[in-house]
Amino acid sequence: MNRPSVRRPLGALSMLLSAALLAACGTLSSTGPQAPLPPSLEAPTAPAKAATGSVAVKVLAINDFHGNLLPPAGGIKLPDPHNPDKTITLEAGGAERMATVVAQIKAKNPNHVFVAAGDLVGASPLLSALFHDESTIESLGLMGLDISSVGNHEFDQGITELLRKQRGGCHPKDGCKGPTEFKGAKYQYLAASTIDEKTGQSVLPAYAIKRFDGVPVGFIGLSLKGTPELVSPTGIRGLRFDDEADTINRIVPELERQGVHAFVVLIHEGGYPSGGINDCPAISGPIVDIVKKLDKRVGLIVSGHTHRAYNCRIDGRLVTSGDKYGTLVTEIDLTLDRATGTMTEARANNVVVRPETAKDPRQTLLITSYQQVAQPLIERPVGFLAQALSKDGEDRSDGGGTTMGQLVADAMLAATRAPENGGAQVAFQNVGGVRTGLIHRPDDSVTFGDLFAALPFSNALVVVEMSGVQLQRVLEEQWWAGDAKWLPLQTSQGFSYRWDKRRPVGSRVVPGSMMLEGRAIAPDQKVRVAINSFLQVGGDSFKTFTEARFLQTGPMDVDALEAYFKAQGTQRVKATALDRAVRVDQP
Repeated sequence: MNRPSVRRPLGALSMLLSAALLAACGTLSSTGPQAPLPPSLEAPTAPAKAATGSVAVKVLAINDFHGNLLPPAGGIKLPDPHNPDKTITLEAGGAERMATVVAQIKAKNPNHVFVAAGDLVGASPLLSALFHDESTIESLGLMGLDISSVGNHEFDQGITELLRKQRGGCHPKDGCKGPTEFKGAKYQYLAASTIDEKTGQSVLPAYAIKRFDGVPVGFIGLSLKGTPELVSPTGIRGLRFDDEADTINRIVPELERQGVHAFVVLIHEGGYPSGGINDCPAISGPIVDIVKKLDKRVGLIVSGHTHRAYNCRIDGRLVTSGDKYGTLVTEIDLTLDRATGTMTEARANNVVVRPETAKDPRQTLLITSYQQVAQPLIERPVGFLAQALSKDGEDRSDGGGTTMGQLVADAMLAATRAPENGGAQVAFQNVGGVRTGLIHRPDDSVTFGDLFAALPFSNALVVVEMSGVQLQRVLEEQWWAGDAKWLPLQTSQGFSYRWDKRRPVGSRVVPGSMMLEGRAIAPDQKVRVAINSFLQVGGDSFKTFTEARFLQTGPMDVDALEAYFKAQGTQRVKATALDRAVRVDQP
């Protein structure tokens, strides 16, 4: 299929002028220096005669791939066919098999488009992250991805790096590390709600138009408005993230004026469903309110961000999400009315990328070429583990601690505790910075690849000085958005506190309960704290960390974790008790 034309919103006068120019000259492209990419302004042409009948369109969708070129550990949980009340875990995913599933679905209908709802890269395993996700971008281009919205993780390394991923070229610091020249994404990123405050324009095209048997469909792509709370503030300085529904509703009439009457939204925001991967007896979360506010002409919403699978009807519209890490491909069938150009029907099915699926040989060749460079680092042994550690599930206490999160915090403290390394007395790790736990192998071995999968952001450690008052304010910021967005900090050994959910937001930490090595922390006491660079600049809305007095920079977080394992020698690292943050309002 032809690559879709991409658009930025145009004012009424601009559209009239563009239409006049197009009538005389054909396609007009912007080449000014302010345009990050040169969007096509091609206008839809009217059919020569009245059209009748309908057009069937196949939309393939993924979300939250996060660079998982190989099948992710943990697979996907599905209902047990022998006992619907239980679930089973099935190995699923991997780019080699996903490409085959994509090709099989495309073969069903020549009118197809392959789209995504963001977070294709970022927080990636080492096979992708070592190459700044270039391997993933090449893989997705090879399997024919057409369009993707920009997720929050596309901003992990800042807007400049995102534009490099779109355009191509060597990394400005690390250079070209892959087996071939990186030419940029073959697919088009869309970012309708991400606005450059200097120009007032979206940093990437806001929408793309794709034609199927002459019937145009508009695809609007955008990230969640909460992106600034999820990424480093320094990487998005000068950018504004507008309201999702307001942005979409502003663009739909503009597309209508260009002759587009069928609309698909690719949005990196989602919900929390009940039921199986193709059920939706109920769904909650931000996507529900967003969809209810949308222009009624929007017929399909492809969502993501929450790493869940669902196939829902919200406010009469089809809303889908395909789990995470390439375990599912959402197969969507649209029916377009030729006469009106509107969408008359939309239905979907989440297809599991099963382990028995044949591997695409082109993907195998691509992945192998990157593995040859990365494998020695991925397989490097670092130590031993007595049991699996988790970042959530049963290993998460009522107080918010997890076995994996506490291990990371302990490793941060160990790396910065010596006086020459900053003399840290306590360490905090943001819960979102720990992407996965550690699996337990029969031989108890742990590799550097395992550690990098857990800490893929390459954050430097920083030691700062804070008062007791500031520490309490930091702990209160775990509930900055109330109970709906609780972000429990992971704490190191020797530090503890109690909190009470019955108390109002802003005063939930029980007074006098903050303890360091068994002693209460006084309000004016100075404490040396190890955090990562993400928290230092106020990431996850922990604004009080930005007020701390800087003392010293330490190693990278993943290097600190490796050093922690190596320091244990042949001893097996074990889970620690989840008693550092204690919730006291339980019955």
